[in-house]
Amino acid sequence: MATTISAFTFLFAFFFIQVHGAAIGVNYGRLANNLPPPPQVARFLAQTTTITGVKLFDADPFVLQAFASTNLSINLAIPNELIPKLTNLSFAQHWVRVTILPHIPVTNITRILVGNEVLSTANKSLISSLVPAMQNIHTALTGVELHHRIKVSSTHSLSILSTSTPPSTGQFRKGYDTQVIKPMLSFLRATNSTFMVNAYPFFGCNADTLDYALFRGNTRVFDENTGLVYTNMLDGQLDAVYSAMKLLGFTDIEIVISETGWPSVGDESEAGVDIESARDYNAMLLQHVTSGVGTPLMPNRTFETYIFSLFNEDLKPGPISERNFGLFHPDMTPVYNIGILRSEGELPMPVRSTVPPEVPDQGQMKQWCIPKLNADIKALQENIDFVCSQGLDCNPILPGGICFSPDITRAHAAYAMNEYFQAFGRNSYNCDFGQTGEITTTDPSYGSCKFN
Repeated sequence: MATTISAFTFLFAFFFIQVHGAAIGVNYGRLANNLPPPPQVARFLAQTTTITGVKLFDADPFVLQAFASTNLSINLAIPNELIPKLTNLSFAQHWVRVTILPHIPVTNITRILVGNEVLSTANKSLISSLVPAMQNIHTALTGVELHHRIKVSSTHSLSILSTSTPPSTGQFRKGYDTQVIKPMLSFLRATNSTFMVNAYPFFGCNADTLDYALFRGNTRVFDENTGLVYTNMLDGQLDAVYSAMKLLGFTDIEIVISETGWPSVGDESEAGVDIESARDYNAMLLQHVTSGVGTPLMPNRTFETYIFSLFNEDLKPGPISERNFGLFHPDMTPVYNIGILRSEGELPMPVRSTVPPEVPDQGQMKQWCIPKLNADIKALQENIDFVCSQGLDCNPILPGGICFSPDITRAHAAYAMNEYFQAFGRNSYNCDFGQTGEITTTDPSYGSCKFN
């Protein structure tokens, strides 16, 4: 039977989050068909919870706008498929101008994560492009003087380790260690950034090690090499990563837990998958990472941590447990209590945006996005390349397409920029394009080329 976490434990966890100030965030995934709209989610997190950070899996402009003026720290991820394009500095600069600049400073973007678990994909082209892409994003941020405000990193699964038990023997996989990870660590050190790890004791445990994974304190694991004793699996995972970094000469880079969590529902064959276990893990996780105790190899420190995940996501593939990692139901009631909801007396006044809210056009006056008359042709070509990399249909402006003629950059850019504007919400920031776009109420369609 699962150990019950007392009310005192919840209050204890809450106390430490408040006093010690370790950043506790959530992963906000949206692979579901029943979730509340992003503005409602942003208000809920900012006003009703003690959460201080949010990790996004893409750079959806509507979601970024939703978090404007909340002061929540936003980590946004660049999808893996964009990484090869980001090895081109010009593309990286354009991505920053179009994706990041329109939301600064009202949205508190603090970290850009280039890809997710790239080293676990076994895609050699993707892996070799990772560090150059990270460097280019940093260079692009430097060019607009945002490199001190926004750091660049990438997230990694524990499969990057070839050994992890005992923790002191942790080392990165051969080939990746010196060719990819060492240059990445050098980059992180030079830019004062962090090493991001997705650490899941849930995936590393079985029925025999369940208590060890759930912080229940009745298991001791002895590391013969160091003489240190481990009382929970997460510490062992983090110290294995630390040991691997130490082998490469990097002990001064902060480790951030970019994902960790526990499902509340799953298949019968999965050990410890129930509400009590999920509650126990996440409640004790918060207490542990904010306590300042640290780990056996990294004592006296806290760990910035992002719980996976904010909501259950009913469209995620895989076993049942994959769809049930959420802390909250779609109506934003808790699946279980881990002490992150503010009491009624502590609720802040409603957050008032300094930027007037933009309401997407509802059809009373149709709007389109077109290039400004003085827009640089090179910048417009970059706009075309960017839009077409986002999965939007650019076939009409390719040879043989209904909008290919006239074959001039400005005409093609008008079509591409408008496609992006219409697809992502028809807000002014969707037509910014590094200040090369403007909104018009005059239909730019011509002949058989019809603009949405």
